[in-house]
Amino acid sequence: MCIEGGVGLWQGIVSGSISLIGWALGSAVEGMASVIVVWRFTGSRTLSETAERRAQKGVAVSFWLIAPYIAAQSLADLLSRHMAETTFIGMVLTAVALLAMPLLGYAKRRLGRRLGSNATTGEGTQNYLCAAQAAAVLMVLAVTAAWPAGWWLDPLVGFGIAAVAVREGSEAWHGDPCGC
Repeated sequence: MCIEGGVGLWQGIVSGSISLIGWALGSAVEGMASVIVVWRFTGSRTLSETAERRAQKGVAVSFWLIAPYIAAQSLADLLSRHMAETTFIGMVLTAVALLAMPLLGYAKRRLGRRLGSNATTGEGTQNYLCAAQAAAVLMVLAVTAAWPAGWWLDPLVGFGIAAVAVREGSEAWHGDPCGC
């Protein structure tokens, strides 16, 4: 996730794509959630319901960390009619994530159910969210490479990334890591 986030952030900044930057920052959020879940299952916290609730809230907060920046920058890009440049590296990166993240999410959600850990299940949800965002960002990068007049799709997807992060954070905070 560090490599994914680093390369994605680099390409997002170079190309000026807020949707790619938002997706890349989501990798940092996923990494933080992984650390939270590892914390949850170490030492005396293994059987602690209090630790489970703290970990669940930590995962929820991790969803919310990037939303304000992504929303504000999306608005600024929309108002200024900012046009992102083409990034083939960004397209390849998001395509790889689109294939890999659902597998990781499935494994984490399955493990979370077996352990009775909503925090672990929530982290798996983040992987699914990453894949969905990768699909949207890949679509934006491909469309704007072929059709520059579609520049407005980049900030629009940025708004979507911010909105989904807020919703998923709220669901995880209230104990529903999968929205079901």
